[in-house]
Amino acid sequence: MRYSLDEMDTFLAVMELGTVTAAAARLNLSKSVVSKRISDLEANLGAALFLRNAGRITPTDTALRLAEGLRPALAGLRAAAEGAIVEARGSTQLRGRLSISVPMTLGRLYLGPILARFAQAHPELDLLIDYEDRARDLIHDRLDAAVRVGRMRDTALMSRKICEDRQIACASPDYIARHGAPRDLADLRNHRTIGYSHVADGRMWQPGNGADRVNVPIASRITVNNGEAIRDFVLAGLGLGTMPGFICLPDIRAGRLVRVLPELDHRPLPIAVVWPPVNPMPMKLRALIDCLLAELGGTPPWERSRDGDSDRFPFQPEK
Repeated sequence: MRYSLDEMDTFLAVMELGTVTAAAARLNLSKSVVSKRISDLEANLGAALFLRNAGRITPTDTALRLAEGLRPALAGLRAAAEGAIVEARGSTQLRGRLSISVPMTLGRLYLGPILARFAQAHPELDLLIDYEDRARDLIHDRLDAAVRVGRMRDTALMSRKICEDRQIACASPDYIARHGAPRDLADLRNHRTIGYSHVADGRMWQPGNGADRVNVPIASRITVNNGEAIRDFVLAGLGLGTMPGFICLPDIRAGRLVRVLPELDHRPLPIAVVWPPVNPMPMKLRALIDCLLAELGGTPPWERSRDGDSDRFPFQPEK
């Protein structure tokens, strides 16, 4: 039996996108070529990969198992091929495509300009950048890497820490004037909070300085799926919110927000690049990590004062 890389790559495109039409558009092929590649792969395997009914296709169990094994294997083949090409040409010019998932707000405020400079430095490299707060499945979605904020939860991925932010609890001066500031975490039951749909309320309001977990019933009146949206509702005086420093520090410095609950102010938020396990590491991925370390490593820009020093000013108490 002989299996071609084109057949396998086409199969994964159909699996990811769900239709022959969408796969053909991505691969710049005709639908008939895509269908033939799938049929040839099925013939070589001696098993059906998709059930076809009224123009719709559904992957079989065989297809699901095959895709699970093929994704990391093909990623490794591409990395090896790219490294061999670079070595043969004696050039460090990056080529091919690099697909990245980045958090919406961090991407818009800080990563976008950095990635633009990265693209300018590597004109032969195509970038596909997905702005998404939800943690994407890198292997299933065929992404080369992602920038993640918060503690690593997917132990199947490789990671490299770039820098560290902190979770900061805030309220507007108007809210504090009307409701007062919470005395401690247990006092949250007497306050309104703004929730984040990607993290349970109970996890959002836990100390990170070694203190014991506080079990306080928290039910957010307003829940959103983006950190900037949390800030907007907090600025409007609709409740307390906890968010990364890269979102709220400008408003704290300007006096539009007041920090509350100092026990939350020390909870670290690592910012890291994660990627599926692949050996050798693709040069384009190593270049991306080096770029982010150069731009964000050490004290991140949102923590720096105008003279370049760290701007970790002390907790601002209630007035």
